[in-house]
Amino acid sequence: MKATYHKYNLEFKRPSGTSRGVMTTKETWFIVIEQNGKTGVGECGILRGLSIDDRPDYEAKLKWTCDNINLGLDELLSDLIEFPSIQFGVETAFKSLESTDQFELFPSDFSTGQDSIPINGLVWMGSEDFMRTQIKEKIAAGFDCIKLKIGAIDFQTELNILKSIRKVFSVNDIELRVDANGAFLPNEALEKLKRLSEYKLHSIEQPIKPKQFEVMAKLCEDTPLPIALDEELIGVFKNEEKQNVLQTINPQYIILKPSLVGGFSGSKEWIDIAEKLNINWWITSALESNVGLNAISQWTYTLNSKMPQGLGTGSLYTNNFSSPLIVKNGTLQYNLKQPWKFNL
Repeated sequence: MKATYHKYNLEFKRPSGTSRGVMTTKETWFIVIEQNGKTGVGECGILRGLSIDDRPDYEAKLKWTCDNINLGLDELLSDLIEFPSIQFGVETAFKSLESTDQFELFPSDFSTGQDSIPINGLVWMGSEDFMRTQIKEKIAAGFDCIKLKIGAIDFQTELNILKSIRKVFSVNDIELRVDANGAFLPNEALEKLKRLSEYKLHSIEQPIKPKQFEVMAKLCEDTPLPIALDEELIGVFKNEEKQNVLQTINPQYIILKPSLVGGFSGSKEWIDIAEKLNINWWITSALESNVGLNAISQWTYTLNSKMPQGLGTGSLYTNNFSSPLIVKNGTLQYNLKQPWKFNL
């Protein structure tokens, strides 16, 4: 068995804004394993500035992983505990190598094109006109769940945008989620949540910056609007630490990005703890290429969640890899007439 790693820069079709800044490119890495004439591929979807493994020795760890690929999956995952995006890439690459088709990792009605996954339409931050244009596009495309990135422009303007949606679409027509990416200050967060709750939102992701456990716990206790933890889960490696975070904060939801929290195994550990505590969850991608998105979506389908997932990011790039993944009528689907074209 031998393995190699490869860097790839994804180019956004248009600048994509969050409260952490505007992105025009997205760096990603691939691990390719070869054995007995078969090839397996996995994506290490690092998010610079957010991933816990955004470290100077990242590429060195990729090289170490490839040099030691014969250690096997379990030992590698243990050794890569502080590099969740590489864990995800390694898990996917081994799964790909074992599969009859290197891109059908979790065979199901989804991967054979017989069923779909409901997803939210993602609206990026920008000017008021830009955000309104995106909302109209998502509604026209058949989405009944829309997620808006908030926290970068004037808060009253964001409220006005939500108000304008609710004037036309009731809570039964459109489910609205918002994601603050930690943009609110602790002393203003509750008041902002109260104002947001007037528009019958499904939830808000990460209203304040992570690692403020007592403040976030109080916010989750007092909030009129369900809170979903996202960045809060990053960098929490051990099972007992995960339990402590969820027991202390007791959020309404958690959101799992496999590239950020330790691949499928790390995500499943969070899910098992959350379900014991009656905390709901959903899965989202972390701006991976179609290779990573494919792995996440096929795995997500096996979890049998009926909630809209955050898996609609495949069309963001000009140079993504052609794949059977398509977004249609607010769902992610597999169109087997569209072949894979994966070239590094």
